[in-house]
Amino acid sequence: MRAATRGALSAFSITGLAAATLVGVPATANATPPSGVTGEILWQKTVGDTDIVYRKITIQPGGTTGWHFHDGNLLARVAEGTLDHFGSDCKSDGHYPKGSVFREPDHQTHIGRNLTDKPIVLLVYYFNPKGAPLSEDAANPGCSFQ
Repeated sequence: MRAATRGALSAFSITGLAAATLVGVPATANATPPSGVTGEILWQKTVGDTDIVYRKITIQPGGTTGWHFHDGNLLARVAEGTLDHFGSDCKSDGHYPKGSVFREPDHQTHIGRNLTDKPIVLLVYYFNPKGAPLSEDAANPGCSFQ
């Protein structure tokens, strides 16, 4: 693992992540936009050909990230609330209560949902190819929910 990535991961475990709204990208056909999601980029740096972004995301009760994928990997920590995460097979691939840490690999369509009555706060590190958006909208893969 490169030193810059190790340093970013250390910062992740010590300080948590920053808040940001989902990045605006061109919509795809039948894209499912986020609902009830806000945030802020707290820190960002480009190291070689990798953009490292530290972001805090808040998802309100009943909110959803919308179906999307990332061009790079991300690491997230649930600072508040409980996130329910679903893959493109429509099955739950994670139930993450406060304190949980999880990874999202690149190019895998998924959705995050707040099925509770309390806001979720996620602290997220993105490791993306230089210049790539933080996320890209995707069509609902045929699931009964958005």
